[in-house]
Formats: sequence, structure tokens, C-alpha cells
Amino acid sequence: MFLSSFLLLSLIALVAASPHQQIADLAAKSKGVVRLDADTFDLITAPKRNWSVSIQLTALDPKRRCAPCREFDSSWNAVADAWNRVPKDSRDHHFFATLDFDNNGHSVFQKLGLSSAPVVFVYPPTDGPRAAASGKTSPSKYDFPNGFEPRPLAEYISKHTPVPIPYKDPINWGRYITFAASAVSFALVLKYVAPILQSRWTWAIGTIVTCLVMTSGFMFTRIRNSPYTGGNGNWIAGGFQNQFGQEVQVVAFIYGLLSLAFLMQILVIPYQTSPTRQRLQVYLWTAVIVIVYSIIVSLFRVKNRGYPFRLFL
Repeated sequence: MFLSSFLLLSLIALVAASPHQQIADLAAKSKGVVRLDADTFDLITAPKRNWSVSIQLTALDPKRRCAPCREFDSSWNAVADAWNRVPKDSRDHHFFATLDFDNNGHSVFQKLGLSSAPVVFVYPPTDGPRAAASGKTSPSKYDFPNGFEPRPLAEYISKHTPVPIPYKDPINWGRYITFAASAVSFALVLKYVAPILQSRWTWAIGTIVTCLVMTSGFMFTRIRNSPYTGGNGNWIAGGFQNQFGQEVQVVAFIYGLLSLAFLMQILVIPYQTSPTRQRLQVYLWTAVIVIVYSIIVSLFRVKNRGYPFRLFL
């Protein structure tokens, strides 16, 4: 007898509750996002309403294979959770709701003429101080201008809420961890690389290589946007006002090899203690100088067609 009386009183209380109170109770029970079906959709979008509501129409059932729906759902819930932290006197004047196609929502999709998901509609209030002065009651549609990110969604819906949605982007721990790991790795590498960076030979070699590349025409080809090779596969451009990218590399290598030969003659060979080794190195690097100069003259003959002289090649 007591149980029957309790159920009867509960039914009477439910029937007596206003639509606004019913929706507020549903939102409280579902942690801020009302799960709709066809009947509750009609209730929450009633023609006479002093509340506004944002509705996500989606298809989350795996059999629908709607990847955008699953991707957007987390952003939607994040914005709704932020709104759920607003004080009750403001929170109960705007609601978040989700209608799934497979939760008796196909009739709503058909009524709204929807053939894809997800879709977000924001229904304004039709009564009360927040009702539009123009009398507009039709919903506005969110067009996903920035993809499925939650912040643009929160900014858009905040235009229709009593107070702005206090959404804050979650802390990107991955970025901080990556930065910390990069800093530690850099410190460890620097410990071993520092002696190399502090060596005068490192800077000397770097300076020489830079000079060789620049004097071989690197900036000339960069400014003129010259191709790497010619259309017929040639890497030497005829004339002194033309040059290919590969030509810069070859000329830089030739100049570097020629400089190395002279440095060996000046800095290394005089300090050899063995006469035989010293004599062999003199012959070797002298031959390198003669052959490399012969190559330079040959390149000059190609650049300046008709040049009559050559060394060996």
C-alpha cells in the first residue's frame, strides 16, 4: 500500500512539473547533457520556451562507422562539462542535449532534412527577457569553421547563453614532456659535442667549406633560381652568365682539393722524418695539383667555347 502511494505521488509530481523543470531534472541526472529521443526532442524544442538549447545530432553506433561523430563527441562533451560548472541560476536557462540517430532519432533527422552527421543546432528562447526582439525562433546551425576543436564551439554557443561558457583548453602535457625531454637530450648531447664546437679546427673547416661554396657560385644560382642540371643532362652551363646547381658542387670540390694539395705541400710534407715518404708525398701532391689544374682549364674551355688552350685533359 505504501509503495503504491509513493508511485502515485511520484507520477503526480512528474506530471505537475513544468517542461522547464523536467528538462532541468534530466540535465542534472545526465551530468549536463540531456540524452534525447523523438519525444524529449519535441519537449526541449517546444514552441513556447523561456530557455535556449544546443543540440548535437549524431550517429555514434559503431555500425554507422561515423568517424567524425566519434571525433566531435569528445569536444561536445568537454564544452558541455564546462557549462555544467556554471551556477545553477544561469545553467538552467541553457541546456546541452544529444540526439543519436539510433536512439529513436531517425524521425527527427527526417523532419530536419538531415542526411549526415554530426550537426549542431542552437535553439533560442521564444519567451522571456532573452527572446530575440525580432521574434526569430528558428535554430542557428554551427558550421564547424575550425574543424572539431572545442574552443571555437564554446565561443559560438556562448553567443546564445546567459553567460559565457567558461571553457579552458586542457593542459597539453605531451607538449611539456616533449620540451623537457628535448632539453635533457640537448644537454646530454652538448656535453659530448661541446669539445667539438670549441675546437678551432671545427670552425676553420666550417669557414673554409662556406667560402668554397660561396666562391663557387652558390648565391649566383640561388638568386637566379638556376636548375640543378640542364634539360639534356649537362651539369655545365655554357657562358659566364649561366651556371647550374651541380656545377657549384663540382667547382667547390675542385677548389677544395686543390687547396688541400697546397696545404699538404706547405704544412705536412716538410715535417716528414722519412726522406722516402717525404719524396713520395711530394710526387703525389704535385701530381694532384697538375691534374686538378688541368681539370679547371677543361671546365674553362667548356664555359668559354672556343678557348684554344689546355693542360692535359
